[in-house]
Amino acid sequence: MTQDKQFLIDLSKMKMPFGKYLGTFLIDLPEHYIVWYKTKGFPKGKLGKQMELVYELKLNGLEDLVREIKKRY
Repeated sequence: MTQDKQFLIDLSKMKMPFGKYLGTFLIDLPEHYIVWYKTKGFPKGKLGKQMELVYELKLNGLEDLVREIKKRY
């Protein structure tokens, strides 16, 4: 399995570990919340990279790809 594929699988299963949306799948976070993080700065590490990808996916209307992966894995 490629590293990119595993990253997407991990993203599909990742839930917000803190804050107002604690326990919400990252892909299901409201767009305004992700945009707020984009302006504020994403967290460091893997969570930040995942949230940044969620931002890009939502920006391009591609979040359903991650939802499909979530169903398969």
